[in-house]
Amino acid sequence: MNKTFEIKGMTCGHCEGRVTSEILTIPGVTEVIASAEKANVMVESEAEISQESIERAVQRAGYSVVK
Repeated sequence: MNKTFEIKGMTCGHCEGRVTSEILTIPGVTEVIASAEKANVMVESEAEISQESIERAVQRAGYSVVK
């Protein structure tokens, strides 16, 4: 599975790192590419990951997913 989510509040490389670290804690996630410039994050996983799981991880990092 490969999905991209729009993220509100990321402004720098540090923000990207926080979001990436939190999403990588979700079981099954294999790769995360966060871009403050594009205000999004691409998540690759072995199986389907719920949007709610992604939203919770992003919120733990201090940001939010734009719906």
